[in-house]
Amino acid sequence: MAARSVRRATAATLAGATALAAAACSNPGGTGGPGGPKDSAVVGIAYEPETLSPLLGYGKDGNSKIFDGLLSFDADMKLRPALAAALPTVSADGLTYTYKLRHGVKFSDGQPFTAEDVVFTYRTVLDPRTNNASRTELDALKDVRAVGEDTVVFTLRYPYAPFAQRTVLAIAPEHVAGRQDVNTGPFTTEPVGTGPYVLTGWSRGEKLTFQANPAYWGGAPAVKKLTMAVIKDDDVRATRLRAGDLDAAVLPPALAEGFKGDRTKRTYTATTYDYRTVTLPTHNPVAGDVAVRRALDLAVDRQTMVDKILEGAGKPAYGPVPTDSPWFAQGTERRHDLAGARKILDEAGWKPGPDGVRVKNGVRAAFPLWYLSGDKLRQDHALAYASDARKAGIAVTTQAGTWEVIEPRMKTDAVLAGGGSPGDPDFDQYLLLKSDLAGDGFNNMARYADPTVDRALEAGRRTDDPAERRAAYDTVQRQLVKNPGYTFLTHVDHLYVVDDRWDATPGGGLSTQVEPHDHGLGSGPWWNIEDWRPKNAGATTK
Repeated sequence: MAARSVRRATAATLAGATALAAAACSNPGGTGGPGGPKDSAVVGIAYEPETLSPLLGYGKDGNSKIFDGLLSFDADMKLRPALAAALPTVSADGLTYTYKLRHGVKFSDGQPFTAEDVVFTYRTVLDPRTNNASRTELDALKDVRAVGEDTVVFTLRYPYAPFAQRTVLAIAPEHVAGRQDVNTGPFTTEPVGTGPYVLTGWSRGEKLTFQANPAYWGGAPAVKKLTMAVIKDDDVRATRLRAGDLDAAVLPPALAEGFKGDRTKRTYTATTYDYRTVTLPTHNPVAGDVAVRRALDLAVDRQTMVDKILEGAGKPAYGPVPTDSPWFAQGTERRHDLAGARKILDEAGWKPGPDGVRVKNGVRAAFPLWYLSGDKLRQDHALAYASDARKAGIAVTTQAGTWEVIEPRMKTDAVLAGGGSPGDPDFDQYLLLKSDLAGDGFNNMARYADPTVDRALEAGRRTDDPAERRAAYDTVQRQLVKNPGYTFLTHVDHLYVVDDRWDATPGGGLSTQVEPHDHGLGSGPWWNIEDWRPKNAGATTK
């Protein structure tokens, strides 16, 4: 879950935000000349990555802007060729994927892109010495080899149905990254890629700046300068958007609502797999008790959270799979049933104490719940969760902190966490629930361990038979009803407010994709900013 994202929650300091605000106020978008159309954009994002190296996880889900993968996703989340000239050829047994590469592609330093760069990238990610928390996502990959300069062949150890979706992984240049320490070298912050933009500066906690790559194989972008302002605080992001410091920003529903009457801006809603959940650490004597877990699953009022916290911009969550996904196991919805929650606790020996908090064998039904400082959505979810739990006799104490404060406490303390990855159910569930990933950074934060779930996750990953895979992930979801190691709360739509001065090609208007939890550099209406052009600017050069 959070290995892909929560580490990206580096805070923007107030001083840094103020400095960037001043710079943005002086010229927030830039112009293409006196009276000419603006050709720059400043967007406000909540998080920044830890690294810009694909070898360490950046760009693994596509849309990195600095890099390209062999494939990419279009607006409808369908795979399309990128560095590959076409979709792969797959052998009848599902074990061999052959990619023909696009000719004439160069990295931003002018060096040619070749098959050896693809081989280098995948082999380096798989190397145990590489600090990539998502290595298990390529568990099926047995070998990758180059055949000449324009063909790459992947051989799998077992048929892995969503493998082609894994090849949106951004490709790194061997001639740069291969000559330095993969974990600590300058490439981690000074990347060289084939993408539509080139990084020109990165002030941690403040901003990332990019220039259009004039030699981009897809055509030079019309937006010549892109600034991503890192603004952790939701209220500050909204204020700066209203002041004209930003051209666009991601905002929580309550703050996005405030721009509805502004005719100069448009709000875009992206449906997502992004969920908010409470980790229930196995090593906590209260949260690790199955009866407590089941009771909390019934005590929480998910629909009220959607209505009041999200203002309808989302849906109740009963697991990592959204209810409108074809992979959702029908019948696993949990109704709000406070009486049922109390009955479970009574039968398990958790009896109300003098103050209403339940006690069993001298242990009070109490535990702390941490949430990320400055994240209003997480704060509101945490407070609502604590209120619902208290009605069942469970005392949950909410506390705010940075990830540096929270991470050392995750083994025993609950966390209001986020996660979610579109597409195949393996993408999110394996890292979230597999027992042997417990304690592996932000993978399996609850240290959840259930043999039935482990077996089903392996079965779903190791077959390409649709019926067998559906049965496996159905098993996972139904087992989470019996033993919920997390209390899933909501799936959150992402809302973006953007100055209404941009079109995109082809199609004319801006759009959003179905998004993962991790939204920022590559998500939002700027997922295809290389295709943006100023309104009424005439024909694009692309």
